[in-house]
Amino acid sequence: MPICDEIGADDVRARKERAVTAAAEAGRALGLTVTEPHALYDVFSVVVHLRPAPVVVRVPTVLPRTVAADPVTQADQQRRELAAAGWLAAQGHPVVPPSPLVPAEPVRHDGYSMTFWQYVEQVPGESTTGLDEPERLRLAAQLHAALRDHPGELRFLMPLDASVPDGLAQLESRPDLLAPADLDRARAEWTLIEPLTDPGVFAATFPGRSVQPVHGDAPTYNLIVTPDGPLASDFEHVTRGPVEWDMVYADDAARAVYDAAATERGLRPLDERLLQVMETARMLQLIACLPMARELPGLRDGVTPAIDHWRAGPPLEL
Repeated sequence: MPICDEIGADDVRARKERAVTAAAEAGRALGLTVTEPHALYDVFSVVVHLRPAPVVVRVPTVLPRTVAADPVTQADQQRRELAAAGWLAAQGHPVVPPSPLVPAEPVRHDGYSMTFWQYVEQVPGESTTGLDEPERLRLAAQLHAALRDHPGELRFLMPLDASVPDGLAQLESRPDLLAPADLDRARAEWTLIEPLTDPGVFAATFPGRSVQPVHGDAPTYNLIVTPDGPLASDFEHVTRGPVEWDMVYADDAARAVYDAAATERGLRPLDERLLQVMETARMLQLIACLPMARELPGLRDGVTPAIDHWRAGPPLEL
């Protein structure tokens, strides 16, 4: 049985240093003064503050192989991300905006496609865990209400792209990452989910369930707490779809808080059946990330509780 040969700490450090260097070089080429580039975050992306410039660069470093092989599509999605965040900022929504010091376009340098954002001051020691759950849910409803009118063209359920079936295919030879029985179930559920990525099929399956622009990746946690309040961030997966995509795994109490806030803003309440389907879809997206465990030490252990929860539940039926 193959083992998950995770890269070592030295390799992770070297990858981060390369990304920091690339971000600094790209920033200088755009006319920014960069003397002390500093990595703020490093998981799937390295986020770099180009000190002393008030600019932060997001450098995706660990990508599904389908994304890495298609830089044109990756850059197109980054343009959608920049456009959505920029539009929200222009509407006065509390969001981390693209940097006004450089063009709002992805920049390719040293093999990376990176985006440039305005640096915002974070309250020391504060994160989304400093916000109580009701506040985070109300902020998600507020964001959905704001995004509803976003005029940009977005892909439908963008995160459910070719990386999902490709990730499942890679797991055929990795029983150390996912047991064969679990892989069989994941593939069976994907055969039910994949047709829903067609807007027409989705509409026929869930008649009357509205879709709209949504954040795409856990807006209740992708927040930065600043002295002036929390700001929405990380729109890498901004997409068009049901609001349920953003609200997976919300319990009864959380759903009630979100529904009340959404209704106040003219949005529909969450649909329980659609929420269950989107939870399965998100689970398959997470499972498809497992082949990247080699590049992300700790990923397998981090997703194990979610997979255990999925395994204990009934298979999806439509």
